[in-house]
Amino acid sequence: MHELGIVFYIIKDVKKAAEEHGVGHVSAVVMDIGEVSTVVPDYLQDCWRWAADKEELLSGCELRINVIPAVTLCEDCRQEYRTVLHGKTCPHCGSGKTCLLRGNEVEIREIEVPGNI
Repeated sequence: MHELGIVFYIIKDVKKAAEEHGVGHVSAVVMDIGEVSTVVPDYLQDCWRWAADKEELLSGCELRINVIPAVTLCEDCRQEYRTVLHGKTCPHCGSGKTCLLRGNEVEIREIEVPGNI
């Protein structure tokens, strides 16, 4: 389960941002998690709760996750399509010459502080 390692990196980044901006408590962290990122949102939530409550800055802090749909571009016909439904083969022209446009993200989108919600 690599989600725990990811949570430690999130906490490190949030603590750094809070220190840079003089924030004493964070109420929520909003993440963008790509559909094909290999991160399991439920596991990330479980790890977050365990680790965040050990930090005074993050005690009771909510983790919100936006799942970003995976979209692939066909380099031959230039059509975009849902990656999970069709994989690496373009459903429009049958080409295998494709590339993932989005859906592999693991990013902090927002850090919310009390009074900023």
